[in-house]
Amino acid sequence: MLSQLPIILEKVSKEALNMEILRASIIAELDAVNLYEQFAAATSNMLLKKVLLEIAKEEKTHVGEFQALLLELDKEQVEELKKGKEEIEELKSEK
Repeated sequence: MLSQLPIILEKVSKEALNMEILRASIIAELDAVNLYEQFAAATSNMLLKKVLLEIAKEEKTHVGEFQALLLELDKEQVEELKKGKEEIEELKSEK
């Protein structure tokens, strides 16, 4: 993982451990997406570019899987995501 683990797992409460594992896993997958997409943009080898972009797409699926699990465990996150979406919709309607 390019970024460091943002927390010390030994210091996390037992109740929050799974949510923190999921958040760290999401970070790792997003790091991988960024890395593969940057490599794809840098290469002129079309086969390598194609493979890197396909793998980046798979990593995005992994983000979705981890996020779905996180939303099962963290109801506050569910509510905050709804609020964030509502704020974006408000901003879009101000055009």
